[in-house]
Amino acid sequence: MTATEPAANDAIATDTSPQPAPGATPPCTPLAARAAAELVGTAALVAVVVGSGIQATDLTDDVALQLLANSTATVFGLGVLIALLGPVSGAHFNPAVTLAEWWTARRGRGGVNARELAAYVPAQIVGAILGAILADAMFGEPLVKWSTHDRSAGNLLLGEVVATAGLILLIFGLARTDRLRFAPVAVASYIGAAYWFTSSTSFANPAVTIGRAFTDTFAGIAPASVPAFVGMQLIGAAVGLALVAVIFMRGKADSETPSA
Repeated sequence: MTATEPAANDAIATDTSPQPAPGATPPCTPLAARAAAELVGTAALVAVVVGSGIQATDLTDDVALQLLANSTATVFGLGVLIALLGPVSGAHFNPAVTLAEWWTARRGRGGVNARELAAYVPAQIVGAILGAILADAMFGEPLVKWSTHDRSAGNLLLGEVVATAGLILLIFGLARTDRLRFAPVAVASYIGAAYWFTSSTSFANPAVTIGRAFTDTFAGIAPASVPAFVGMQLIGAAVGLALVAVIFMRGKADSETPSA
């Protein structure tokens, strides 16, 4: 869902300039290893989301408790995955984050290049699909069964814009204020909160949205609902970047010291 920079990277540790995302991906790590980390990380994330949803519905019929169990597992799982794989790939696990970082890199800031973008996004999508299949396999569900959970209502689409915009604002805002060390906790906490305050339960991730179409369980989304969800997530990412530019803009006053 986000990216974190390894503490051992002396070049970044001594760089005081603002970063557009939680740390550019480590240049010394082979691209194949970074893509593999994105695939595995996204697969694990979707397995957590789908698996905990299946477990929750098996244990209780109370929808509120099901959502609480699902969101709690996601918070812990996401935080661990960001902390573990951030030093390898930046722990995006999300095409919206990767695209946003690529866009800022085009404007002269650090971030993924076109080659990395082309490796990350397919890895994330494949990982999400594999994660859903893995979760279904662990709980004895059909390995691939298209979801019948329709999520096409306009209020849900608005929820995805809000959820994704908030995620991008958080990730890139942490980078601009040199608080990347808080990314695992902050991003996981935001997603956990957004499960509850957004009408869509905060997918906020095109790859995860695609993966969740492959499972007809609590966390699923009907394939017909996927294009609109992904479209709203990309709009949300653009809104988030616009908010970052406005809220964290740097002017001349920032570098001037008031005279006595």
